[in-house]
Order: sequence, then structure tokens, then C-alpha cells
Amino acid sequence: MENIRLGIVGLGNMGKFHADYLLEGKVPRCSLAAVSDQSPASLDLFPQAKRYLDWSEMIRSGEIDAILIATPHFSHPTIGIAALEHGLHVLVEKPIAVQKADAERLIAASRAKPELTFAGMFQFRSDPRYQKLKSLVETGELGQLARTSWIVTDWYRTEAYYASGGWRATWRGEGGGVLLNQCPHNLDLWQWICGRPSKVRAFCQLGRYHDIEVEDSVTAFVEYPSGATGTFVTSTGEAPGTNRLEIVGERGKVVLEHGRIQFTRNETSMFEFSRSSKAGFAKPEVWNIEIPFPAHGAEHHVILQNFINAILDGEKLISPGADGLWSVELANAMLYSSLTGQTINLPLDAQAYEARLKELIASSTKEKKVVNSTAEDFAKSFNR
Repeated sequence: MENIRLGIVGLGNMGKFHADYLLEGKVPRCSLAAVSDQSPASLDLFPQAKRYLDWSEMIRSGEIDAILIATPHFSHPTIGIAALEHGLHVLVEKPIAVQKADAERLIAASRAKPELTFAGMFQFRSDPRYQKLKSLVETGELGQLARTSWIVTDWYRTEAYYASGGWRATWRGEGGGVLLNQCPHNLDLWQWICGRPSKVRAFCQLGRYHDIEVEDSVTAFVEYPSGATGTFVTSTGEAPGTNRLEIVGERGKVVLEHGRIQFTRNETSMFEFSRSSKAGFAKPEVWNIEIPFPAHGAEHHVILQNFINAILDGEKLISPGADGLWSVELANAMLYSSLTGQTINLPLDAQAYEARLKELIASSTKEKKVVNSTAEDFAKSFNR
């Protein structure tokens, strides 16, 4: 095989974006062979490709080798599992699922087909800024981590935004708010760089800034197995907002903000200095360093090219699909902690969270036309 025939399901903003750069030739050895959407008008935008109103028909057509899933969140596992069962390679937009239980079902289906490539669209892993931060942590330049903090409140959204789609900001249609819609990339990067926490305690405010039933303001505290701690603060109601990632280790502090990486490096370990210094108010000497990185940022087509290369050449995936579980689990754990008023130990009890989400969906007060509540329910709504 020298070329991958790709099908895209879901022609909303992201699906159309992916289709456009494919047609521009940005991904060698990959062609847009088919598209699927429930809107004939959206399909008509791509006369170059085979067009399907029914995604399951496209999967069975024999016209594609791989699929890119860019539909509303609840449908990602259902379509992904069906595609894998029909022998297709799968690339899923973020998040890979709304809840951990569905993510695990999708991952299990991929593991049952080890000959197929399964990836997630976490394009910020290709961003030089985050790759540099990950390198600083992994190479031990920061030493043992002590604290992490990410304030990411520059996700400001208006009431008009939430009114733009019937599925938006409802338990039934989206399964959550800022954590599942805006923050999957942040949560993915946070655990990718700093490691996965072992405990979560969060405070999620439902509809604090908007007339919605899901969370639009979150403050979460985490603890790592090493004893390090972290905070994650996000909102869609703050303007102008902040985006500041701070990582503190025994060898200093690194801050990513305003497109710059600032490293205040301790000359000696702060732990070692504390034990050995005879002066009560002394501090380690520091070096102030601005760390350079390439100007180009995260690119969706880089992830798709990597996906194609993995299929054809066995190239290592930048964002394996199974890694998508961790951002989903963190989002679920934060919400579950807030709903129950408890600290949640990780790994999260997927079945307990699934049961709680179903309760939220059943008690929903929003009367919008939306997709069904779980991946299994979503599957039942289609005549295949």
C-alpha cells in the first residue's frame, strides 16, 4: 500500500478543517476518499470525495482504509469501535470519549485489532513549547517535582456561543462543559508532561457564568504518587483570562506564559540546600534563563501525517489513541469529586461515574434536540 484512502465522518468546523488541508495536499500519501455527514449541504462542499449520509455505510463501503472521527463527543467510541471491527485504522478527535467507561470500550476494541493503528488528535503534543517542557521534566533538569499549576482561563465564551448548537453545554448532548469541550488538550498535556496524579479534589461550578447546566468554572487540586501537588483552574467566563503553566522542581521553576518559557534555575537542589545551609533565611543562587524553541506551533496535519506514517512505515505515534483515556479520566474525576464532595482516588471507578452521568442526563432540564446519552445508546439510534 502506497497511499491511504481516508474517510472523514462529521463535517462541522473541525471536520471541514481537516478535509480542506487534505485537499490542499498538506499530508502526502493520504487522499480524501470519502466524507459522511447528516447534512446534504455539508456533503456538497466536497464533490471530490464519495459522500455518505450514513457513516456506517461509509465504513462498510470498501472505499476507505482509515477514518477520522470529528462528530459530537458521545459518538466517538461507537463510530471508532465499528470502524475497527470493519478493519479500518482510526484517528479520533478530542476527547476520545465523554466518559472513562466508553473510552475503555474503544481502547479494548483497538487492542483486539493490534494490526490496526489507533490514534487521537492531540496536536499540541507536536508543539515545540510543550515538547521542551516535557524534556526538562524527563531529563531531570528540574529534578524531583514539587508542585505544578496550570491556570487556563482564557477560554472565554458568550451566551451566543452556547446557543449556537443544541448539543452544547448539556449533560445529554455533551456530557460536561469546559473540562470536556475546551480543556481536553490542557489535561492531556498536563499529565503528559508532569505525570498522572493519584488523587483529585475539585470544585466545579455549574452554570456560574452562563445559562447552562454543566460546569463553566473549575478549581481542582491533585496529588501525585511522589507527594508532589498540583492545581488546575479553568473557566469560560473570565475575560481577558490567563494561560500560565508553572512547574516547580528541586532544581528551580519553569513558567510558560505569553509565548515564553522562563526557567529560574537553582544552582543547587532546594532540598539539599535546606538541609546543609547554616543561615535561616538563605536561598540557593539562581540563574534566569529564557528557553528558546522553534517558532512554529501545534499543527493538526502533523498528527495526521504521523498517523499515516505509522500505518505505512510503522512510525511511532505522537498521540496513541489509548493515551486519550487519561484526559477523559481526569475530567471525569474532577467532576465526580465536585458532585460527591469527596477526594477521588485514581484510577477512577468508571462504572460509578457512568451511573452518576446517567442520573444527570435523566434529570436534565434543557430541552434541546441532541444525541443520546452514552455510546451504546448512540449506536441504537442508527439503523445500520
